[in-house]
Amino acid sequence: MSYDLVVIGTGPGGYVCAIRAAQLGLRTAVVEKRATHGGTCLNIGCIPSKALLHASEAFEEANKHFADLGIDVGTPKLDLKKMMAFKAEGVAGNTKGVEFLLKKNKVDTFHGTGRIAGAGRVEVIAEDGGNQMLETKSIVIATGSDVTRLPGVTIDEKVVVSSTGALELDRVPRKLLVIGAGVIGLELGSVWRRLGAEVTVVEYLDRVLPGMDGEVGKQFQRILTKQGIAFKLSTKVTGVEVGKKGASVTVEPAAGGAAETLQADVVLVAIGRVPYTEGLGLDTVGVQRDDKGRILTDSHYATNVTGIYAIGDVIAGPMLAHKAEDEGVAIAEMLAGQSGHVNYGVIPNVVYTFPEVASVGKTEEELKKDGVAYNAGKFPFTANGRAKANGTTDGFVKVLADAQTDRVLGVHIVGADAGNLIAEVAVAMEFGASSEDIARTCHAHPTLTEAVKEAALAVNKRAIHV
Repeated sequence: MSYDLVVIGTGPGGYVCAIRAAQLGLRTAVVEKRATHGGTCLNIGCIPSKALLHASEAFEEANKHFADLGIDVGTPKLDLKKMMAFKAEGVAGNTKGVEFLLKKNKVDTFHGTGRIAGAGRVEVIAEDGGNQMLETKSIVIATGSDVTRLPGVTIDEKVVVSSTGALELDRVPRKLLVIGAGVIGLELGSVWRRLGAEVTVVEYLDRVLPGMDGEVGKQFQRILTKQGIAFKLSTKVTGVEVGKKGASVTVEPAAGGAAETLQADVVLVAIGRVPYTEGLGLDTVGVQRDDKGRILTDSHYATNVTGIYAIGDVIAGPMLAHKAEDEGVAIAEMLAGQSGHVNYGVIPNVVYTFPEVASVGKTEEELKKDGVAYNAGKFPFTANGRAKANGTTDGFVKVLADAQTDRVLGVHIVGADAGNLIAEVAVAMEFGASSEDIARTCHAHPTLTEAVKEAALAVNKRAIHV
């Protein structure tokens, strides 16, 4: 079978790439090892985690806050089995949606493990051992990422779990210990905390959300601590021993010192993700990778081997579904003779806890490191009318703008619906907006978006409501 393009992997990057290529007239096929499309994101990552985040937030609202609103529902009872069914329904709807879109766009689908057999040749190996060879002009690797293992710790997805197992627990653990204070650990930790678990987060570094704005991290940690999550920062895990009643986790100060043992029913290992390239045959065909296992590509996503490209989590850059999607569109357009492009300076990042955390562009730490002069404007949700009316006043919006040109360099938000609020400034930054541009744009009242406008006003010390 001969194609213009074969995409290996149908996560957000892969299936979007295939659809865009087909739209542009390329004869396209995809190879997917799972029975369903959507990759980690739709099957065992973004989508199921957001379903549980939504459901657990609703449970806590009913349990703790409905009475404040004049709604008496008595004491809510958790039906975890039904909540998991709700999650599964959301996953099925999304994966079937991708299947439909591939068919609609006449993309041929092959299920099995994809292996690059040589230039322009992809072997598809089915679960039953059968195989077939696809001939193609171009190959795009979009195989995503896998969980990072902690040396010496075995993940059994029952007591010691990855994010995959943490989304499938059949009971609420009495004590959950989370290793890693990044996005995945905090999101899943907050799910099980709301459902009744006692949650402790152990982090090697001295802060939560490494890589995000420092001020955001500090306030966010205070908010989560107030919600009941305990933190042990600057602490490393030296061992996990599984017994009949759960796990014993040995920890000690990252800088060295006396060790202590923590008990947990479930241990979640959430220390990051690594590129997934197993079985692709990269060494055989000579595709180069860096010291982190990422496939090396140029600005056009081309590897060192002619006709082989890579996008998403397997290459450098943030491991985010929307980054992979944009790269998928870009490479499809390039292969069709157009000019695809991704602006890596304007890729939003969101933590879907409650409240949410969202950021786009540079942090204050990065600007200081680069010697960029900037002005900062900050506005707290305690001064926002809609937030006060809703009782969601935790957090703030911070706008960072170039001191000379006023161009927006970064925006950081902690607060309810931050993931949606960040879209406004991402669009503004994409078009080179200044803080003045945002400040002079009329925002509807009463909305949380007014906090974004006020933070932009605050860049030049003109905020009205503080």
